[in-house]
Amino acid sequence: MKPAGPPITPAGMTALSARYHHLLGTERPQIVEIVSWAAGNGDRSENGDYLYGRKRMREIDRELAHLARRMKALRVVDPAQQDDRSKVFFGACVELADENDERLVITLVGDDEQDATAGRIGWSAPLARSLRGGSVGDLRTVRLPSGEREWEIVGIEYPTG
Repeated sequence: MKPAGPPITPAGMTALSARYHHLLGTERPQIVEIVSWAAGNGDRSENGDYLYGRKRMREIDRELAHLARRMKALRVVDPAQQDDRSKVFFGACVELADENDERLVITLVGDDEQDATAGRIGWSAPLARSLRGGSVGDLRTVRLPSGEREWEIVGIEYPTG
């Protein structure tokens, strides 16, 4: 039996899939066309279009392989299907307050879809690991590169169906 892979939300998997299909169906064919045209122009050793095109094609192929491996390994978890909504699990939108009553709202998502500026924290990030399984009113200490911080869980929400 295959062990469960890292989690990702349905939206995150859709974004990875869209990137894969864009590279495969749009960008790569354009680069192949440029490389074919440039190869027909003669000497390839000093042909910038040819050299750049080949380099870009290798980059695209590497990214396609990476995306294919990731999509195969990931496990789609729909946070809207979470039964116990009183605790922090994958996909939870958590409101936190520190000792100065400064508020922070974050959503725990897969590592492939994290974006700290948008409040989406990766599932394996230190803050997310410390919040897992917490309930409203719990105090959690987080070890960050800047030092330890203590947060209180003020609210927990999950997306609806």
